[in-house]
Amino acid sequence: MRLFIAVNFDMETRNRLMAVQDRLRAAASGTFTRPDNLHLTLVFLGETEQNRIPAVKKAVDTTKGESTRLTFDHTGSFRRRGGDIWWVGLRKNTDLERIQRSLCDKLTHEGFILEKRTFSPHITLARRVVLRRQVSPDSLMGEPFETNLDAISLMRSDRINGKLTYTELYRRKLQH
Repeated sequence: MRLFIAVNFDMETRNRLMAVQDRLRAAASGTFTRPDNLHLTLVFLGETEQNRIPAVKKAVDTTKGESTRLTFDHTGSFRRRGGDIWWVGLRKNTDLERIQRSLCDKLTHEGFILEKRTFSPHITLARRVVLRRQVSPDSLMGEPFETNLDAISLMRSDRINGKLTYTELYRRKLQH
């Protein structure tokens, strides 16, 4: 099964992210992330055997970190042939970085081989984006907004009836 560890958002935060997405949709074509799938990936595990889930849960449970505020304050894109990936980015947050690093350390200790990519916290709004007109990232973002990071979740990714569907398998609340 395809797994990742993420921060999921409440409805208010998803609505704010969807407002940014709607501004992008007005200027572009692409494959837009469904509202239920808007999340912040902390660690991508990829294909993982079912019997490894207890080790992932152990890593999540022993990860150091406390709840913190996240600030969404910019948009950007990753250039791709066939259309770009557009996202909302977060203001630098050392608490978030510490949680992500601790997760990676715990998972590596449990024997997982992780991507070596630098952590670049973002929420994917759309893939295969082709702009119909020029847009400024600032105009897409609008005003910065915040949310609480108060839990981390183990997520499963499946394609069900042609739709990418994320299912929460496990959730750990962070201490205040």
